[in-house]
Amino acid sequence: MKTPREILLKRHQAAGPKLDAIRQAVVESELKAGRASSLSLGKDRKAGRMPVLHLIWHELILPSRRIWAGLAATWLLLVAINLSVNGHSSPPMAAAAPTPEMIQAYHQQERLLAELIGPNDLTANVPHRKYLPQPRSERRFEVVAV
Repeated sequence: MKTPREILLKRHQAAGPKLDAIRQAVVESELKAGRASSLSLGKDRKAGRMPVLHLIWHELILPSRRIWAGLAATWLLLVAINLSVNGHSSPPMAAAAPTPEMIQAYHQQERLLAELIGPNDLTANVPHRKYLPQPRSERRFEVVAV
């Protein structure tokens, strides 16, 4: 009994030489048309004559010219806006020297804050314990209830 593969191969066996002739004609026409450009490109790449910038231009920038143009226009717009806004701004406050009134107001705020909060005795209430390394079998665990 013949398999479906054998049946199909026998039925289409006559098309094999025709397909080979078509394939040969296509390969020969591509070789004739593209021989000069592909050979010169291959020689330039092998000899190192093609600059890297030229390759980057042809492979990265040219395929997406519209996107790069849009990005460039956006950056130019941002630079123009930034220059127009920074030209009219006032000098920052940090550049001005503090006046005696400002220093007096600051000291008054510190005193008021110290009165409201109270003294910082948090560190005085916590006893300082020395750390003494012990073997793991003798380590004591302390449970702190809140």
